[in-house]
Amino acid sequence: MRKLYVIGIGAGDPDQVTVQAIKAMNKVGVFFVIGKGAEKQELVDVRTGILDEHMDRPYRIVEVQDPPRDRAPENYGAVVDDWHDRRADLLAARFAELGDEDAAILVWGDPALYDSTLRIVERVRGRLDFDYEVIPGITAPQALAARHRIVLNRIGEPIHITTGRRLAEETVTNTVVMLDGECSFTKVEGDVDIWWGAYLGMPDEELIAGKLRDVEGHIQQRRAELRERKGWIMDTYLLRR
Repeated sequence: MRKLYVIGIGAGDPDQVTVQAIKAMNKVGVFFVIGKGAEKQELVDVRTGILDEHMDRPYRIVEVQDPPRDRAPENYGAVVDDWHDRRADLLAARFAELGDEDAAILVWGDPALYDSTLRIVERVRGRLDFDYEVIPGITAPQALAARHRIVLNRIGEPIHITTGRRLAEETVTNTVVMLDGECSFTKVEGDVDIWWGAYLGMPDEELIAGKLRDVEGHIQQRRAELRERKGWIMDTYLLRR
């Protein structure tokens, strides 16, 4: 039975790719990439750079165009479910074209943390017969903590990981926030510290830390400037009260 490898490649630094991931990449010659338009071509280029760094055999990229979706729907769950189905249809079609050939998908960070790839792969298995293996990767929260030289948890305390969409509903104590396109930290009240990072592990990496009220404006300004210049942004942050 042919195989699909779902490989976590870290936050963007080729040196953060694990030995296990490198071994898995070198078992295949085809890599699926979810394309997100011309303005995000750099995301494809970073993956290609990682492959060029670590592959010792020829390979080719098969791009699967990401279907459009409503980014601010009233029924978020239903819209995302439909989007996953359409993604699965596209990936199944491209995988079927390979015949009996094995392939891989390179996933930012770790496939098990705020990523939809594994859910989509399970849907593809409802359309095609194949096995798959998951290779873990370094997550954005790990990279954030390393670059700021901090420990994510305080002694004897838990870490809470949430999204920008949910932050307003959470009680902030020791909270890692991912997928925040609206700078939701500006709505957090009280005496809070923030450690923020964008493009972690990449040449354009940006880090800002301090009292939230002192640096939130600076983060908003830099985030807007970077997004305007590059056409996309990936960032995450830790809030601690």
